[in-house]
Amino acid sequence: MGKLSNIIPVSDLRQNAAKLLKQLRNSKEPLIITQRGRATAVIISVDAYEKSEHEKEMLRLLAKGDREIETGQGYDLDTVLAETNAILSKEPS
Repeated sequence: MGKLSNIIPVSDLRQNAAKLLKQLRNSKEPLIITQRGRATAVIISVDAYEKSEHEKEMLRLLAKGDREIETGQGYDLDTVLAETNAILSKEPS
């Protein structure tokens, strides 16, 4: 994650919600909300959320594969490639 420059107090969110949501959609950067000078929440776009969830699922599947290899389980290459292609074809752009 890069520099977090989108930090605003909750009062600004209350006053400018529509503007900030538009900014969030356009910038693709997370928006950090503070309350009493402390970070309390992060808002991200739906696209960023979906991408993050997809990446977590891919990592979960890779970890599962590592565990299966360690226990001697496995699948032939054609099956693995077919499943990989199916998952990647669903990947959000």
